[in-house]
Amino acid sequence: MNTNNRKVALRIGIVSLCLAALASTIAWYVSSEQAEEQVVAFAREESNRVLASRQAIRLDGPEAAAHATDAAAQLIGGLFDIAEIYDPAGRKLAESLTADGEAIERRLPRHARPGYAAASYESLWLADGRHVLRVMVPLRATPQAPVTGYFEGVRIVPDWQQEQIRAEALVAALMACFASLACGGAIYPVVVHLSGENERKARQVLESHVAMMEALGRAIAKRDSDTGAHNYRVAWISAMLGETLGLRGAAMQSLILGSFLHDAGKIGIPDAILLKPGRLDEREMQIMRSHVDLGEDIVAGAGWLDGAREVVAGHHEKWDGTGYPRGLAGADIPLAARIFAVADVFDALCSPRPYKPALPFDAVMGILQEGHGKHFDPAVLDAFAALAPQLRARLEGMPEESVKQLMSEMVLRHFELLVA
Repeated sequence: MNTNNRKVALRIGIVSLCLAALASTIAWYVSSEQAEEQVVAFAREESNRVLASRQAIRLDGPEAAAHATDAAAQLIGGLFDIAEIYDPAGRKLAESLTADGEAIERRLPRHARPGYAAASYESLWLADGRHVLRVMVPLRATPQAPVTGYFEGVRIVPDWQQEQIRAEALVAALMACFASLACGGAIYPVVVHLSGENERKARQVLESHVAMMEALGRAIAKRDSDTGAHNYRVAWISAMLGETLGLRGAAMQSLILGSFLHDAGKIGIPDAILLKPGRLDEREMQIMRSHVDLGEDIVAGAGWLDGAREVVAGHHEKWDGTGYPRGLAGADIPLAARIFAVADVFDALCSPRPYKPALPFDAVMGILQEGHGKHFDPAVLDAFAALAPQLRARLEGMPEESVKQLMSEMVLRHFELLVA
């Protein structure tokens, strides 16, 4: 199982456990409520049957109290431990209690005089752990008739019935828990498949972006060179230095893009100036310097390439403010551009060109140090000086395809598409 699949499994597992806990709790509560309601419904039916059979439903005549007393006595001992019957005004007509009912009567919370229009019940737990159901039923001759009295009964739920309620609730909770976990297990392969598809498509998109970046970079490089190796080298050197300085995420992605496309604007420079073997005059130099603005126009707003803008726009700025096109100085120059400036000059000096040979490493580092605090950010140059011997040893004599492979690995690493 690769890292992504492990993450998916962990997340689905956590969500499934949370859902299982929630569903189990809800199922337990609902099942307990339903069991209580069944007990209450049976108690209501039985109370209505007894009261109707004893004519106690009529509690407004001269024999109301006698009917109520007789009915209350009939209701206790089976379903109820306390039976109370009230007249239409809410005055108690009769009360009957079992021994257990007498023991708990004073512990029950008091309530207002009856006056309700619909049947209801209360589920109470006493301090000694006993479970009590208080049933309240308005009495009517027919469902549409006016209330002629009230019956209130209290049932102490026996241990066997509490066990039955708990057992039914436990079964419901376990079923809900199992269903949640099974659902998570069924979803996992689907999510893994979709995740794999998304990763494959994301890799294809990245590969197409990288191919576009490389094609544009090679087209730019071939304007004034026979190879695109410089773009691969300078982008890799910049990325290595960026890692040393702690760049990650979007900042590193922008550095890589900008390093590869730093000279995008040279596409718009005439060959007569770009390929001129001699020194450029002032007018020609102005045209050459316009490649920075041209490059920024090319990458700005171009979707994925927009991240290259900082390096493209700032790679000719200098720490002391003598660079172009904006004359930025110090920390006003984007960090990516400051990093690239060191990498670009280093590779240019270390690499042979048609008009010069490659310089020895010590000479290259000497020239870079001359720009310390002038051309280059001192902190960036100091970090690079410690890294440079390793970079030179790695790149010396390396063919373009090998450098390209180094850069491909760097792109994959920092665009977060490596599969563990």
